[in-house]
Formats: sequence, C-alpha cells, structure tokens
Amino acid sequence: MDKNEFLEIYDLEPQDLKDLGINWVDLYNILQDYKKSIDIYDARLTYVANVLRQHPKIHSVKTRVKDPKRLLQKLVRKTPNRREKYGDNFNFNIQNYKDEITDIMGIRAIHIFKDDWEEIHQFITNKWDVIETVANIREGDNVTTFEEKSIPVRSRVSGYRSVHYLIKYGSGYESSTIEIQVRTIFEEGYGEIDHQLRYSHDDDIPELLAQNLMLLNRIVGSSDEMASLINKLNKSFSEIESKYNKKLKNKNNMLRNLRQKIYENDSLNPYERESIVKDIDDIILGDRVKYSGRK
Repeated sequence: MDKNEFLEIYDLEPQDLKDLGINWVDLYNILQDYKKSIDIYDARLTYVANVLRQHPKIHSVKTRVKDPKRLLQKLVRKTPNRREKYGDNFNFNIQNYKDEITDIMGIRAIHIFKDDWEEIHQFITNKWDVIETVANIREGDNVTTFEEKSIPVRSRVSGYRSVHYLIKYGSGYESSTIEIQVRTIFEEGYGEIDHQLRYSHDDDIPELLAQNLMLLNRIVGSSDEMASLINKLNKSFSEIESKYNKKLKNKNNMLRNLRQKIYENDSLNPYERESIVKDIDDIILGDRVKYSGRK
C-alpha cells in the first residue's frame, strides 16, 4: 500500500500529517500491530462484559473495539496534546500508542434508574483495579454524590452524561486498559442521538440543531429524575404493602385463635357459637376482599 492509498482509505489529510511532522509509515506500522491484537481485545472485552452482566442493576452491556480508522484519526488529533505533555519530539509509535489511547477497548453498562449507579460503582471498584474515574455531567446537575466519593466532575457543553472508569485488566506485560462507561437508559438514548448528529456534521452542527439538542438534553435529565422518583414511590408502596400484609396476617391469626377458643367454650350453645364464628369468618374474608379491590 502506498502513501496516497493509505491516506485515502483511512480518511487522513496529507496536510495535517505534514503540518504535524507525522510520518505516515509510523501510522501504517501501528495499524498492522493493532490489527494483530483485535481478536485478543474482543476476548478481554467479552470476559469483562460477562462479569458486569452478573450485576442485577445492570440492564444491558455493549462492547466495542475501536475502529482502525478512528484510531488513526485520533492519533493524529491527539499528537499536539501529547507534545504539550511530553515535548515537541513526541510521536505515536508501536511502543506507546496502547498506553496513550485509553479507549481502544470500550464497554458501556446501561442501568435503568439513576440511584442504581452507586451499587454499580461499588461493584466495579471491588472487582477491578480502577485507574481513573470521571463523572461527565451537564452544567447545573447535582454533583453531591460524586463529591462525596471524591470523583472528579467534568462538565460537557453538549450535555453528555456518563460516568467513565479506566480499569486495569491483566497484569505485567499482558495488562490492558479498558474504558467502562456507566449511564442510564435515558442518557444512552440522548448520547446516541447526539453522537449521530455530530458525526453526520463533522462535529460542526447547525445552531438550530444544537439548540434543539440541548432542549432534548433537559427533557432527558427531567425524565431520569422522574423515573427515579417513580422508583422511590414504588419502593414506598411496596414497603407499605408488606407492612399491611404482615399486620393483616397477624390479625387473622389472632381471629382464628379466637375462633378455636369459641369452639372449645362449652358455656355457649351451638347457635351462639356458630353465629360468633361466622362473624369472625366474615371479618377475615372481608379484609381479603377489601385488599384485593373486589366489591
């Protein structure tokens, strides 16, 4: 493959490489090395995803290995940033790209209610060596929970919400970094819509679309809060129902014991005994009918 063919296939701008002093051969060598590892990455992701699926609060799990084209484009895009960090002589190569690009392997864990996150957070931090945790929020969101756990918060202009974890998988030379994104179903829906729109406009979306996206973002945030409130109300009703059933069971047991004592009481004539027992049975049956909603 010659240079022009390579740049065209992977949608790389020759001028960008020239301006940054990037040798296309370095990118080509990284690509060949990366392709050799994709099957290994898939296997590692499958294992971690299956562990996450064991958690009862996780609704669904998605995995992806970074597309080779996206990897090469990111290497070019991130070169100025890395040179600010390491010096002007920095270039990505086979030895360093896996350490520098931390989202080569990505997992998305989706949950239903916002309150579920704390249990999932505990699960992840107990299962793996977490290198980094960042909460992506929209400006104005409540960050108390994250602050209590000393989790850094990053406000996104797009309104993107998700908690990101970088975990260490394996040990020594065989270790890898895997990114786990944890978000609600509503956040997932908005994130997918936002991503597709920005991708279709090369991140430069028209102002009208941007304004409507932010409106959708507010609606999604409100929906998340409403779902959490409904969940809390449901738990309250379930607790009330449980307490009521327990009291009802205790009362009916007391009435049955009383009925038995009446049967055993020789001072009552048969008519009086049957009349009292019938009244007790009517009370027990009446409570059952009342609770079931039947008339």
